[in-house]
Amino acid sequence: MKRFLTPPRITWLVLTLMITASAIWWLAGCASVAKFTTDAAKATGHISEDEAESLHRGIDAIDLTFQGLTPVQEYYIGRSVTARMLSSYDTYDNELTNRYLNEIGQTLAMASDRPETFGGYHFQLIETDEINAFAAPGGLILISTGMLDLCHTEDELAAVLAHEIGHVVGKHGLRAIKNSRLTSALTILGTESARHFGGSDLKQLVEDFGSGVEDITSTLLVNGYSRGLEEEADQIAITILKRVGYDPKALSSMLAEMEKRLKVGGPGFARTHPAPRDRIVAITPALIGLPDQIEPEVRYKRFEDATWKP
Repeated sequence: MKRFLTPPRITWLVLTLMITASAIWWLAGCASVAKFTTDAAKATGHISEDEAESLHRGIDAIDLTFQGLTPVQEYYIGRSVTARMLSSYDTYDNELTNRYLNEIGQTLAMASDRPETFGGYHFQLIETDEINAFAAPGGLILISTGMLDLCHTEDELAAVLAHEIGHVVGKHGLRAIKNSRLTSALTILGTESARHFGGSDLKQLVEDFGSGVEDITSTLLVNGYSRGLEEEADQIAITILKRVGYDPKALSSMLAEMEKRLKVGGPGFARTHPAPRDRIVAITPALIGLPDQIEPEVRYKRFEDATWKP
């Protein structure tokens, strides 16, 4: 026989959803409002003290999702995201090339507005023909061999790395991951309410929340950062390149080469980044009036030595 919710259970379910929506709507800045609603429902006898306490714990979890992450938390989130990436790509274990990549990357990072992170900056080549790069929270940066092959000079490679460092400086990854944390908090709310739902209702609720967490993580890995954050990372990259002495115009030339090679809708940057032409247009005002630079011979030679393939 199908079990129907009794009126008190219907009231509890509706109040749970309403109070949850209230907490989200106010972006947890007014979590006290949601708690006031809960207390009022308890005072009028619509929910029990035990039910009110469950809702309070859920509201506190939602409120916590909107607080800033500590550097330690950022580091471990970045490690988890990077581990996910490395389950899809093999590392390129060429000691000379990876050391060269890290020497340039560390120099650029030190010239940024965020020269230190909890776990430090780390740069690693991944072996794929895709033109791609990925910046995880905390300073873990992956560059594909396809992206390395696209670069003709050390300045262009520096432009790629500076752009990825820009994502770390701007904490762009955390802005996306907060959505996942919100989903996690809602999962806690569902768990707190577990004993007040029937078995089938709880099973579906847990499945929905679990899928939501996975969907948001997948979105971060597959869709990349928003256009606005990509343009912000480009502007940060230009600043870093100027400070170190690399040619900021190398970012534009690198994007121009990328535009030639990328296929619309293809893998890598074509899928996760705005069109190179749009990015070139966005950075052009910042490059106007900058003098042309000739790459020093020593810089050209070390780039050729480190990136040469037999």
